[in-house]
Amino acid sequence: MTGSDNNSARPIGILAGNGSLPVEIARAIAARGGRVAIVAINSDVDPDLARFDLTHAGLGQIGRILAAFRAADCRELVIVGGVSRPDLARLTPDFGIIANLPDVLRVLTSGGDDGVLRAVVRFFEAKGFTVVSPADVAPDLVVGAGALTAVAPTLAQTQDILLGSRVVKALGVYDVGQAVIVSGGELIAIEAAEGTDAMLQRVASLRQHDGHAGAPRGVLVKRPKPGQEMRVDLPAIGPATVTRSAAAGLAGVAVLAGQTLAAQRGDLLARARLAGLFIYGFTEGDALRPPVAGPWNNAQPRATGARRLGKTQLSDARLGAAALGALGELARNGAAVVHRGHVLALNPGGDVDGLIQRAARLKQWGEGRRLRGLGVLVLGEGMKPDLDIIAAAGAARLAGVASMGQELAGYEVGGQGFADTITRAARAAGVFLVQLTPAEPTPLKRPT
Repeated sequence: MTGSDNNSARPIGILAGNGSLPVEIARAIAARGGRVAIVAINSDVDPDLARFDLTHAGLGQIGRILAAFRAADCRELVIVGGVSRPDLARLTPDFGIIANLPDVLRVLTSGGDDGVLRAVVRFFEAKGFTVVSPADVAPDLVVGAGALTAVAPTLAQTQDILLGSRVVKALGVYDVGQAVIVSGGELIAIEAAEGTDAMLQRVASLRQHDGHAGAPRGVLVKRPKPGQEMRVDLPAIGPATVTRSAAAGLAGVAVLAGQTLAAQRGDLLARARLAGLFIYGFTEGDALRPPVAGPWNNAQPRATGARRLGKTQLSDARLGAAALGALGELARNGAAVVHRGHVLALNPGGDVDGLIQRAARLKQWGEGRRLRGLGVLVLGEGMKPDLDIIAAAGAARLAGVASMGQELAGYEVGGQGFADTITRAARAAGVFLVQLTPAEPTPLKRPT
């Protein structure tokens, strides 16, 4: 339990996004005799929140949010529920956001999701609150070890689960998402900025388009990233996860036991039984050393094309190359789009144009616009930039394309030297084209 046991008269504050978790946590606290004060920051929150002490506030109404929790005499806060990245141009600020403008700007410019969430925690703790994990105040929502359903994963599916766990851990250093889909030892999809639900919908659409049928196959694997801020970003699954997994043709859902929440557990399990899916809590059985800086982290560039390669774009190119390089052969034919130090989208292989379009629909924290000449497309070691890729990058208004070690000369397009042809195409599309060369590995020093 938390420090609220020492003073049961104080309610626990809940900063509530969308979804069912805020109201489930409120009910869990109330069931043991506690009180809550809730500030809802989305208009589409669960209507059952109205049964509790509830205040509505916009994301820009920092003063209203702080005032509500202080008026209720809260000392502990739970921050839970989904929140979309805000468009700064559409925020309705109050005096509180003006008074705390430097802190707010630090939150919004903290980079990817992990950086923003850590900054949010620091902001509220600097205001005198203690941010606690949902697992601390509602432990019954945490998924335990083993199968939650009558169906359990097979040996082959267990191997897929362990592979998925290793992939999330390897990519976590680069702030890539919490979930992957693995089938038969093959990495099918990786969650990045789009989120788990969108990744599942994408896989379902691809399988319907390809006409795949037959027995369910593949596993959704979800777990925390290394160093993740667990107080405000604990992985969660719910009934919608099961429905979308079934639509994607998967055989089951596996999450890290003890570090994942299950929302609406009764409905979740009922849907799993109906679909024949397993829900499984795996443990940390695969001891994996954290990844270290590889040769792609400091890759050297050879640039061409119309745009100048700036420091930010080079940093983004190196980040994308490092993330793809961490997966080795699993993503040799993969690609990633990186923007301002944030991996927006990453494919282990396949549709590069779809990857670009998916990333172009997203925006970074603190932005009121889409990607405009800032994001970098990074192609894996087995991918060669072609004219279609260059054109797609230009149409999406990316800054450029980075190729991991693929020589831009040495083969031809239409009887002409490729380097000249692709350079002209990059110039016409308004993008840079850079060939990344991995840095020489640093030799290990022998102990003296």
